[in-house]
Amino acid sequence: MTETNSTPAAPPERRRYSIWDNTKFMLRLARESVPSVPVLAVVLAVAAATRTTVEMFVAPVILRQIETHAPLNSLLLAIVGFTLLLVLLAAGHDLCETYTSLGRISVRIRLLEKIGLKTASTSYINTLDAAFRAKERKSTQSCSGNNTASEQVWTTYTELLTNVIGFVIYLTVLSGLNGWLIALVLVTAVASYLSGKRINEWGYRHREEEQTAFGRFDYLQSAASGRDYAKDLRIFGLRPWIVELRAGAMRTLRAFYAHRERTTVWANVIDVVLTFARNGVAYAYLIWLTLAQGLPASRFLLYFTAVGGFATWITGMLDQCSELNKESLELAQIREFLDWPEPYDLDGGERLAARPGHVYELRLDHVSFRYPGADRDTLHDVDLTIRPGEKIAVVGLNGAGKTTMIKLLCGFLDPTAGRVLLDGHDIREYNRRDYYTLFAAVFQDFSVLDTTVAQNVAQRLDGIDRDRVRACLNEAGLTEKVMSLPGGLDAHIGRQIYEDGVDLSGGQTQRLMLARALYKNAPILLLDEPTAALDPIAENDIYEHYNRMTAGRTSVFISHRLASTRFCDRILFMKNGRISEQGTHESLLAAGGDYAQLFNVQSKYYQDDTDANTNAGTADAASGATDTTVKKADSNE
Repeated sequence: MTETNSTPAAPPERRRYSIWDNTKFMLRLARESVPSVPVLAVVLAVAAATRTTVEMFVAPVILRQIETHAPLNSLLLAIVGFTLLLVLLAAGHDLCETYTSLGRISVRIRLLEKIGLKTASTSYINTLDAAFRAKERKSTQSCSGNNTASEQVWTTYTELLTNVIGFVIYLTVLSGLNGWLIALVLVTAVASYLSGKRINEWGYRHREEEQTAFGRFDYLQSAASGRDYAKDLRIFGLRPWIVELRAGAMRTLRAFYAHRERTTVWANVIDVVLTFARNGVAYAYLIWLTLAQGLPASRFLLYFTAVGGFATWITGMLDQCSELNKESLELAQIREFLDWPEPYDLDGGERLAARPGHVYELRLDHVSFRYPGADRDTLHDVDLTIRPGEKIAVVGLNGAGKTTMIKLLCGFLDPTAGRVLLDGHDIREYNRRDYYTLFAAVFQDFSVLDTTVAQNVAQRLDGIDRDRVRACLNEAGLTEKVMSLPGGLDAHIGRQIYEDGVDLSGGQTQRLMLARALYKNAPILLLDEPTAALDPIAENDIYEHYNRMTAGRTSVFISHRLASTRFCDRILFMKNGRISEQGTHESLLAAGGDYAQLFNVQSKYYQDDTDANTNAGTADAASGATDTTVKKADSNE
């Protein structure tokens, strides 16, 4: 038996993304969508820093004009000049701010698209990982609004650059003062930044705890407000229970955020203390220069303004560094999700070219599979060859491993031991996406989108073969229902988006999924309980069409109802993750094993029902009782 190690182990090793790494990431993202966003950030920073610098010089220049007894026209010219310059700078800044806002939104939406693409295209087994799902929710949350890190980071870049430019300008103005004063301001500001940085990283260090708490609250919120649970909430009176659970999740989440904010506030306290100390020393020194050294009033005013502004630039620069650090941590979580490793090579491997008319052979070569964290195999040493064009039925009790077998055949999961072979070749040698194209399937979980009937069948927006859609709907027995809807093939399914949308019943939805599988016209057809929601008459109608639907294809059919397997070439009875019996319906009954015993149990309900119908004496009673007992039989399977 060939041993493999393809089952994903623990969550991926956490990577560190620096601020510079995330800055380069955002610049690449902007270049893909709106290249003007970083350019306008620089323009805004220059305009803002220039305007503040001009404002700093207004009063000292005018005061200097008065000190030197400059002519009135010169004084007025200075005032008018400063006014016009400030108006132009303010107007240009506001214009750029308005223009860049749409671009920043576009960049955030582009990031959301990447998150959606990762979710939709990741290896299937990742979707079973709770850590992957939690990271997905957190990433989406970090892109959900204008104030989230994915958009707000551009404002932070702009303000940081503004502070850097202002710092350089003011440092030049203050270069004539004593160097120790400037050093004091720098040292205290850096100390404030370093302490704040350490404290503000608390949330990032505990992000797993936040993800768990938020995920639980989000789930309960969806359960309380979604349509899926609406009937149960009312019939079983679940509202108090759900509300209590949600309140508990909210308390946990609120406690986490309260702890985070209590921790973060110490960064602000330290910053206030250090800012007060450095400003007090600087102002005392300037007053001494004025009183002892005869510093002119205009120079005093300039230095006095510059010292305050210089401290503000440093504080602002370090504050923005701290803010950028927090936003970078959020961006890092998004990148952790986008860079989440793929256990399967979805883009590499040998290409599988389309082979019209070719019928494939599938084989499970001593395959075992164990889900991550499980203490035993779900499938154990299964050896099975599905011959080209063969119709296989897989039956057994719940938990026998039937659906897991389907997922292994599809390539959604890789075996922990053994091989899955396609025409004798290990499927891991092939391009996984090409391999998926060989299958059409109807799973127990449906993926019906709120769109038109035709688009749900064809799974595309354009280039739909409408005649083929009609033919597939007819094969699935849904033509009459679809043609009765307003719009026919263009009728809207679902009511979350369209006001005129319709909700199909469970059986109708299964027929729609059958039509979709037929439309794909893949050489291998997999049906996992495709008639579970159908009544016996509708189920029998599907079986009558089954041979025609599967003509020229290899097919695997899973069912709990043993009476529905007679049309298959071979029946596999699974028990405890193994194939315990296989053969035709007649041979398995003759063997008198588990299959025969379960069939006799199920058929007893049909027989008892037949007697009841005879006693009732009416066809209507027979129909109703049959439907009732079939449902009863299902519940006992």
